[in-house]
Amino acid sequence: MALLKKDISYINKDFNDIRAQLINFSQTYFPNSYTDFSPSSPGMMFIEQAAYVSDVLSFYLDNQIQETYLQYARQFDNLYDLAYMFSYKPKTTGLATVEIDIFQQIPSKVEGVQVVPDFQYALIIPENTVISSDTGNSFILNESIDFSISSSVSPTTVSIAQVNLGEPTFYLLKKTVKATGGQINTETFNLGEFTQFPTLEITNNNIGGIIDIFDSDSNQYYEVDYLGQDLVYDSIKNTNTNDPNNYTNGDAPYILRTRSTNRRFVTRALNETTLQIQFGSGNGLLIDEQITPNPDNVGLGLPFGQSKLTTAFSPTNFIFTNTYGTAPSNTTLTVRYLTGNGTRDNVNSNTLTQIDTSNILFKNANLSNTSIANFIFNSLAATNPIAASGGGDGDTIEEIRQNSLANYNTQLRNVTADDYLVRTLSMPSKFGNIAKAFTAKPPIKDTGSNLDIFILAYDINNNLVTTTDTIKNNLKTYLNQYRMISDSVNIKDAFIINISCNFEIITLPNFNNSEVLARCITALEEFFSINNFQINQPIILKEISILLDNIDGVQTVQNINIENKAGTNSGYSQYAYDIKGATQNGIIYPSLDPSIFEVKYPNSDILGKVVSLGTGTFNSFGGGMSSGGY
Repeated sequence: MALLKKDISYINKDFNDIRAQLINFSQTYFPNSYTDFSPSSPGMMFIEQAAYVSDVLSFYLDNQIQETYLQYARQFDNLYDLAYMFSYKPKTTGLATVEIDIFQQIPSKVEGVQVVPDFQYALIIPENTVISSDTGNSFILNESIDFSISSSVSPTTVSIAQVNLGEPTFYLLKKTVKATGGQINTETFNLGEFTQFPTLEITNNNIGGIIDIFDSDSNQYYEVDYLGQDLVYDSIKNTNTNDPNNYTNGDAPYILRTRSTNRRFVTRALNETTLQIQFGSGNGLLIDEQITPNPDNVGLGLPFGQSKLTTAFSPTNFIFTNTYGTAPSNTTLTVRYLTGNGTRDNVNSNTLTQIDTSNILFKNANLSNTSIANFIFNSLAATNPIAASGGGDGDTIEEIRQNSLANYNTQLRNVTADDYLVRTLSMPSKFGNIAKAFTAKPPIKDTGSNLDIFILAYDINNNLVTTTDTIKNNLKTYLNQYRMISDSVNIKDAFIINISCNFEIITLPNFNNSEVLARCITALEEFFSINNFQINQPIILKEISILLDNIDGVQTVQNINIENKAGTNSGYSQYAYDIKGATQNGIIYPSLDPSIFEVKYPNSDILGKVVSLGTGTFNSFGGGMSSGGY
C-alpha cells in the first residue's frame, strides 16, 4: 500500500498556529491512534511542548535573518560587521579639539647695542605632551613646539615680561598649538612565528584611534585605508641637513613627503569597545621576485638568482608578497592609542592650564642644571582662549545604518551634494566630531566655490556651537582626497536659533493637573531634543499639538507659542529671529541662510500651563509648570 502523502504547512509560525496545525495533523493522519485533545490530556502536553519549541526556534530564525540586513539589524555587533562590508567605520567616540596658548619666559642678552631675547633658553615641548584641567580633562599636543623657531606656520609671539632700569630683563614667548582631547594608552603584544594577516585586538571604552605602532627593532607601522595602499604621508623636521633649499627663516618647519612602506595596518571596530588591527601577508624575508619571478628579469643575473624559470608557480604565492604589506613576526609590538570622553571633553575656555613637564627640554641641553632653569620651568603656562569642541558620543544604531548605506553609494568619491554630506559626517573622530551638517549651492554672486558645507559641533553640555578653525581645516583636508578635481568647497558655520516653547492645555476630569503637565513637558523635551533636529528643518506646530493631544489626561491643547531666545549675556545665540514672520500655515520655517532651531535650556524654556475651558490665550509664566488655579 502506498504511503499517504502528508500535506505540511510552512506558514504557521506562532505558538497558537503551530499548536492548531499539530492537532489538525494528528487528527488527519493518525485518527485512530489518539483522539483525546482536551487541554488536560497527556497528548496535548506533548503537542504544546512541540509548539513551544517550534515557536522559539521560529523566533530566533526570523531574528537571525533580520540581523543579516543592514536596514533591519538592531544589534550593535551585527551592525558593525555590516558597516565593515559597506566600507564604513562607525565612530565609537568623537575626540574634542582645541587651540592652546603656551607661554614661557626667557632672559635677555646684549647683542651689539641691542637687548634681545636669549633663545638658547627656549624650551622644546615634544609632541603628545599632556595639557590638563583641574577637572581631569586631558589634551594631547598634536605637534612639537620649539620656542626658538618662528615661522608663518608656527609663529612665536615675543613681548617684554620684566624691565629693570628701562631695559628688558625677561621676555615672554607665546606659541599656539592644536591639541586633541583624550588619554594615551599603551599595550604590548608578543607575536610568534609568521602567519598571514595577523590580527590584534584592543579593548577599551571610547577608542578614538591609533597613535602609532612600533616593533622591537623600532620599526614603525603606518595605518592605511586598505592593505593594498603602500604610499603614506610622512612629515620630517625641516633642517638644513634635510632640505637646505626649502628652509627659509623657518617658513616651512616640516616637510611633507610621501613614502612607500611595507609596514602597514588597517583598523576595524568590531563593536563599541573592541578595535581590531590587521597587518599584511608578506613574510618580509624574501624579495617579491623570489616568490613570483618577473619574466623580464630572467637571465639577467640578478642577485636573487632567478636566472631561469623551471618551476610552475602557484597564483596563491601572490599573497605571500609585500603587495598587502609585511606581517610582523617574532617581535613585540607596542601600540599607543587614544581614548576620549565624548562631549565631556568640550571643556570651557581658560580651563586647560596644567602642563606635564616631564619630557620638556631646553634648546641648549647644558643649561638645564643652571639656577635660572627652575625659574624658566616655573614660568611655563598654558590656557585655551576658546572652548574645546568636536567631542561627541559614538554612532547610534540609526546613524550606523544610514551612514553605511550612504557611504557605499559614494564609492570613495564625492560627486553629488549628498556625497559631501555623508563624507562630512564620516570624518574620523580624531579630527573632530561634526554634530550637524548641511550642503547647499552658493549664491550666484559667490564664484569662489561651487558647494557650501555648513557645520556645527557640540559643547560640553551637548548644546550646539560653531566649530573651531581646527575642525574646519581638518574637514577641508579630509574632503580633499574625495572631491572631484573641478570642485571647490567652502566650510561655513550654520546659524543657531534658540527658541522656547510655551503651551496651554485643558485636562480631563479626575486627572491630576501637575502629573499631566509633567508628562507633557517630558514629551516636549524629547520632541525638541537636538538629536531630532537637522539644519534647515522646520517646526510643524500641528505635530506638537498632536503630540500633546495623545498625552494621557489631556482633553484639549489650547495654545502653543514658540518664541525666539537671543543674547549671549543670557547664554543664548547672538542671532535674533522673527518667529511670527517666519510662520506660514502653522509651519515655522528657518532662515534662508542655513540655520537650526534649538531649545538650549529645556528645563526653563519649555513652559506649560493648565487652564480651564474659555480661558484666554497664553501670556506669560513664572515657572516651568502652573496649575492655572486648580
